[in-house]
Amino acid sequence: MGIPQLLVHDHEDNVGVVVVEDLKAGTEMLCVVTHDNSDFRLTAKADIPIGHKVALKDLAEGDTVIKYGEDIGRMTGSAEKGGHVHTQNCKTKRW
Repeated sequence: MGIPQLLVHDHEDNVGVVVVEDLKAGTEMLCVVTHDNSDFRLTAKADIPIGHKVALKDLAEGDTVIKYGEDIGRMTGSAEKGGHVHTQNCKTKRW
């Protein structure tokens, strides 16, 4: 299978987390869903640091961000599938 570059916790998630250093735009990532160890491929649309999120589908401003099968926040900007999701376009709903 190879070494995963992106981990997704649940099939309901719409973001995954980069788990390698120096992920570059254009990389076809091996993505693993930890819930059942299934995998898929997704192309990174930007350089994305380790620990940051990647959109698994196109996300628009106002969309709910799902990670661990749970609502973790909302999009304050957009991100295309394979795009970087972080503080520039995602915020917790608590504040």
